[in-house]
Amino acid sequence: MKVVSGWRLALRMAWREAWRSKARSVLVLVMVTFPVVAVIAADVAQATASVSSVEGLDGRIGSAQARVETQPGIGKVFQAADPGSGGFAAEGGHHTAPATLTDIEQALGGPRPAIELRTAEANIKTRLGVLVVGATSLDLQSPLSHGLFRLTSGRWPSGAHEVAVNDALAHQGYAVGDTVTERDGTELSVVGTAESASERTAPLLVGDADLLPAPRAGAHHTWLIGGAPVTWSQVRALNDLGTSVLSREVLQHPPTTAQLPPQVRDVSTDNTAIYQVLALIGVMALIEVVLLAGPAFAVGARRQSRSLALIAANGGTPSQSRRIVLGTAVVIGAVAGIVGVALGIGLGRALLPWLQSMSDSYFGPFQIRWGHVLGISAFGLVSAFLAAVVPAWIASRQDVVAVLAGRRGDRAASRRSPYIGVALVAVGIVLAVLGARQGSGGGLIAGAAILTILGMIFLVPVVVVGVARLGRTFPLPLRYAVRDAARHRTRTVPAVAAVAATVAGVVALSIGNTSDQAQAEAEYSPQLPLGYSSIAMNSGHTDWAAVEADVARVAPAARVSRVVGVRGSRGIHAQAGPGVELPNGFMSTLPVQALVSDGHAVPLLVRQDLPTKQWQRAASVLRNGGVVLFGQKDGSVRNASLGLDGPGGASIRVRAVVVASHDTQPTVMGVLSPPVARALHLRVQTVGLLVTGQPLTTAEAGDLQQVLTGIDQNAYLYTERGYQVSGSEKVVLWILFGLAAVLMLGGTLTATFLALSDARPDLATLSAVGASPRTRRVVAAAYAVSVGVVGAVLGAAVGFVPGIAISYPLTRTYSAGPGPSHYLSIPWLEIVGLVVLLPVVTAVLVGLVARSRLPLVARLD
Repeated sequence: MKVVSGWRLALRMAWREAWRSKARSVLVLVMVTFPVVAVIAADVAQATASVSSVEGLDGRIGSAQARVETQPGIGKVFQAADPGSGGFAAEGGHHTAPATLTDIEQALGGPRPAIELRTAEANIKTRLGVLVVGATSLDLQSPLSHGLFRLTSGRWPSGAHEVAVNDALAHQGYAVGDTVTERDGTELSVVGTAESASERTAPLLVGDADLLPAPRAGAHHTWLIGGAPVTWSQVRALNDLGTSVLSREVLQHPPTTAQLPPQVRDVSTDNTAIYQVLALIGVMALIEVVLLAGPAFAVGARRQSRSLALIAANGGTPSQSRRIVLGTAVVIGAVAGIVGVALGIGLGRALLPWLQSMSDSYFGPFQIRWGHVLGISAFGLVSAFLAAVVPAWIASRQDVVAVLAGRRGDRAASRRSPYIGVALVAVGIVLAVLGARQGSGGGLIAGAAILTILGMIFLVPVVVVGVARLGRTFPLPLRYAVRDAARHRTRTVPAVAAVAATVAGVVALSIGNTSDQAQAEAEYSPQLPLGYSSIAMNSGHTDWAAVEADVARVAPAARVSRVVGVRGSRGIHAQAGPGVELPNGFMSTLPVQALVSDGHAVPLLVRQDLPTKQWQRAASVLRNGGVVLFGQKDGSVRNASLGLDGPGGASIRVRAVVVASHDTQPTVMGVLSPPVARALHLRVQTVGLLVTGQPLTTAEAGDLQQVLTGIDQNAYLYTERGYQVSGSEKVVLWILFGLAAVLMLGGTLTATFLALSDARPDLATLSAVGASPRTRRVVAAAYAVSVGVVGAVLGAAVGFVPGIAISYPLTRTYSAGPGPSHYLSIPWLEIVGLVVLLPVVTAVLVGLVARSRLPLVARLD
């Protein structure tokens, strides 16, 4: 009871102090609440966006009990509860007829309500040509289909010539009452608009059971089965028929691992790496909040120093003094938890429409995982409490006489802290090296990141004092700021450490991300020169002049060239002789095995970076009836073998020149001279078009694809845009740097305004001795620079340790080729922006909003 009564008094005093110092309390509340709001909003958004197998059942099987699919050529299936989640294996049965609906009903114990679900691609005519869309055909009046689609306007189609379109197809110019014309001339009436329960952005047609023809015998079939629940034993019986089954009952009550077939029992479900990352993020977030809120509690404890000294002078114990400071953290942390829950849920709900617009599939129902939310809310209370531990300990050890006399100042820094910091950083570096050497050293590298940041925190006081000693050469405002920061380390050190921890995390993640992208870009094999486009047509009687005219109409700035070569089902093989290594194959966006040239012009499909001397040698060989082959290094071959695959294939001996191909797979096997093509009885023809000049835009490429599909159903348009960073990675990077910017600005602004509040007597003294308002504004900006720059430089230096280490396991290559063993790329521009630009922006903001006129106050020290 004594402890409870002691805390009751401390909490009552804390509440009064928080209410008396509203501005500082709100500031601390914001710093503690911000991560709580952000994490809860992210958790709510993720819970809603991630559709589990059970939540997505209606979008996959409607109101049915199971979805059964047959595959031709499969005799037996081995599956997990959800065959679409990766737990699937099959056993061949090429001479086994696929199961029929009757077979399925017999395995289930008798007749069942069932409807067939048919899907295919439909080619519909547009004003430009033909657009390929997805089409679904099923009995829309059956209760089993309810949940697959959602009618948004009009009515459901009935009959073979009525359809509903989704919003993505409606944007192509099809509304209720319009007519959709297929390539074969079939006209379909649009009687409604409907959205798929899962697919959102792809254009879709939905029709009655007669929209699509029945699959031929022995082809793939899909049925939705109703009636009683389909149990796991029934699923296994259906698997024996060569069918895969998605059962509502089985997903809701999945089998144990021992009940799974051995073929899918070993599917990896190890989430250790994910848990390691989540744990690292949680620990880093806790350190961040503690460091950000620490300066505010330090200033609050300083404001309470006289009251605490009076309590100590009248017999109060150090534990009572600590309890009073910690009581403020408990009060603010509890309020932050409650406010954070409300604001986090609201923010998560508000962000869902924006997040949904970037997703190709529909989210699930709005979901709040209350266990997560309450845990995150408690995180706010714990972080606030931990942030006040050090200020409470310092307040309990203050010099009572000095405080009552009106003097202030921090105790001398511990001489042991630099050694502790150096030791922690050294251990962190060792762990980082060990983690980098291992194939999967994520846990070691995560530990290294935490240890190096903790070691940096112990080194911050030394750095702050060192900068103050160097400040004797600085201008007056900056010299004053760095010396004041060194004098009041209890509020400066946590702020600098908070900024440094933020920068360290961002730098580490940025190095890992950019290294991963560097590897992906290095291993990317372009199919064409950058900006080029190729057009391939399946028909052997293409009117290329008409195609060229269509390209000119859609993309007037483009230049079109014909590609002349040989095509056919029989492959051309080449052998250059001993010591000359040729690639195993080639990768082409055109149906061409080899180009044909008489040597007077460089074929555009070869390579734009082919040196002039290299082409001159190759052109001489072509003019003399030889061939050009691609290999590992340049060279000439007097007696190369060239022939056709298959029985009775012609084979000749020719002179060849080998051109080094920097790509593992060249775009064609080589270039033949016309005499060689005739000797092998190859048909020389136009095999496609190359579109050069102004690169096609995304809109032009989409329009041109419709035009080409209108000419040839299998027309293929490819545009080489080089390595592209995915949209999801760009979003992650923007969020990463945006969060870092907010945390840096928040930490620096918090520390700066707390310092200005604490330094009001000093600033008033400056005014008394003649300092202008402008000087006081510059001093305020100098506070921001001293905190921001020191923290950013320290954080960037520390962030290199885990960042470089994580690049090793992330980008390690195990091939024995000439390439690098791993990739390392450092985003210098982003790092310079964090270290230089953000502190400057913060200083400007502080200089603009800082008070320049302060009332004079009395000073005793």
